[in-house]
Amino acid sequence: MNIKRNERGTHLSTPLKRTPLFDLYKHSGGKTIDFGGWDLPVQFSSIKEEHEAVRTKAGLFDVSHMGEVDVKGPDSLSYLQKMLTNDLSKLHNNQVLYTAMCYEDGGTVDDLLVYRYKKDHYLLVINASNIDKDVEWLEQHAEGDVEISNISSEIAQLAIQGPKAESILQCLTETNLTDITSFTFKNEVEINGISTLVSRTGYTGEDGFELYCAADKAPALWIALLKAGKEGGLVPCGLGSRDTLRFEAKLPLYGQELSSTITPIEAGIGFAVRPQKEQAFLGQEILKQQKENGAPRKLVGIEMVDRGIPRFGYLVFAGEKEVGFVTTGTQSPTLKKNVGHVLIKKEWSEIGQEVFVEIRGKRVKAQVVKTPFYKRK
Repeated sequence: MNIKRNERGTHLSTPLKRTPLFDLYKHSGGKTIDFGGWDLPVQFSSIKEEHEAVRTKAGLFDVSHMGEVDVKGPDSLSYLQKMLTNDLSKLHNNQVLYTAMCYEDGGTVDDLLVYRYKKDHYLLVINASNIDKDVEWLEQHAEGDVEISNISSEIAQLAIQGPKAESILQCLTETNLTDITSFTFKNEVEINGISTLVSRTGYTGEDGFELYCAADKAPALWIALLKAGKEGGLVPCGLGSRDTLRFEAKLPLYGQELSSTITPIEAGIGFAVRPQKEQAFLGQEILKQQKENGAPRKLVGIEMVDRGIPRFGYLVFAGEKEVGFVTTGTQSPTLKKNVGHVLIKKEWSEIGQEVFVEIRGKRVKAQVVKTPFYKRK
């Protein structure tokens, strides 16, 4: 249970939210934790084993806690162009676009995927911890003939990731999955008899698919996928390996690499910001300046020289000067090294720069290194 306090200090018990797959976790040995108010599996076997499975074979994730917002209407394109940093005018039907949504000062509301069904109909996939905030922000700025619907409770999302993901999923459908290329999707694909939106996207740095289906169909889909993938080495995976996988590939996590006080340019996703697009968008001016002149801070990788693991929030120093903080850090399962991402003042961001991470009151030597730490060949 997630314990909260009311204004008078007495304890209030708030039940954790659960996905449609919660009752199946125990069958695979899932160990659950409170993740932003959700009761989700951190691991099934071990984080390292699941990480290795995704890098070499395949892993299956329940990501049904993610949010889905349906946006449709004659003015939906112009409305979303105002709300989002990337250029949706370049997006064709059945394509997916990664983008950010920003405040007027350039801080990040969220990073998200946009699915285009057609010119007047889109699906936004947003972060679980931001669902209420994002929907409120979208509704607050709605204009023209648009309809915004939070359909998160109706949709479940599974992700099958890894080099064997396609061959395993192909066993369950007559649709030729090679036709679904990177950042494209096909709707109403029959996966073991279940109507599914199949998207060639992911959050691990590996090839794979994200699968969207009706919430009540998700348990059957999960079971069918694990059965089909058993011989190929498919394993259920939790939040722990999802985090180490995305970290190695330098994929940002909202609340760490991105936040209301961190811009997309600072976080290294400037490719998703198009300040020259025809329609003005929220945060455009500050993001344009940062893209043209450089942001005051930069997300870089560090590798520990001395012993220690950099953890989220640890302060970073150059000499006696505080110059940044760790956004994510761990012992990389692939590299077998202690590494981290640091949001650092740009003058200290060059490759080879010596810095010190404060770990339990002691400043431990590290060095700025190239990222991503892992890139699929």
